[in-house]
Amino acid sequence: MKKIIVTGCNGQLGRAINLELQGNSEIEFVNTDVAELDITSIDQVVRLAREVKPYAIINCAAHTAVDACETDVDNAYRINAVGPKNLSIAARETGAKLIHISTDYVFDGKGKRPYLEFDRTDPQGVYGASKLAGENMVKDFADRYFILRTAWLYGDGKNFVRTMLRLSETNEKVRVVNDQVGSPTSTKELAGAIAYLLFTENYGLFHATCEGSCSWADFTREIFRIAKRNTQVEGITTKEFGAKAPRPAYSILENYMLKLTTDYKFADWHDAIEVYLKNELFS
Repeated sequence: MKKIIVTGCNGQLGRAINLELQGNSEIEFVNTDVAELDITSIDQVVRLAREVKPYAIINCAAHTAVDACETDVDNAYRINAVGPKNLSIAARETGAKLIHISTDYVFDGKGKRPYLEFDRTDPQGVYGASKLAGENMVKDFADRYFILRTAWLYGDGKNFVRTMLRLSETNEKVRVVNDQVGSPTSTKELAGAIAYLLFTENYGLFHATCEGSCSWADFTREIFRIAKRNTQVEGITTKEFGAKAPRPAYSILENYMLKLTTDYKFADWHDAIEVYLKNELFS
């Protein structure tokens, strides 16, 4: 029996990983969230790892409130950098694999072509900087690790898709940013990639997003089309939206290492959102 510790198990991705692997009789999940495990405490993390002796640790815990990170700097670094360091130390000590989730925010968002795993990082805010620090902690302290950078994630939890659907119920028109582009990625698709890599020795850094790209406004139009909502979408600029923290204008990641080293392919974002909404609206 392979025991797998999942941190952040109640978040969108934690839930999706449990669903993805629930049919595997050789796996036993040890699900933890902040109530069960404080990943910022080295003592707690190492104690749990010694007790469980896991095959793998999948880290889905993160401080992802991008604007809040700008003022809650210490907590951003505790959760996004110190947490991964602690999990890496525990994984190394117990011989476990570590899967760590990172983000497109490690780049400056000024690109003109999809970012590769080999491109220079240049985070523009505290969230991206703390997540990049977390990647470096994993590289420094873990022996056998997979770092997966993803973007524009949605699943079973609070997310952009559910927000737009809720707004469509009471608004004839919504205003959505149209000068940021990326690849909307379902947690189902990301969990599939994690399940694929988990049992391999193909360690390293991977970009992991759905294929294709769009703006937030175009993504919203596709959500409304599939959901048969008549709400109009008005495109606005990032400046008009007025977020506190800088947002990458260009967030498209190329899943280059997956393409170089595996035959695994993510679904196109159109197909992934259709699957998600059919489940969300009609199941």
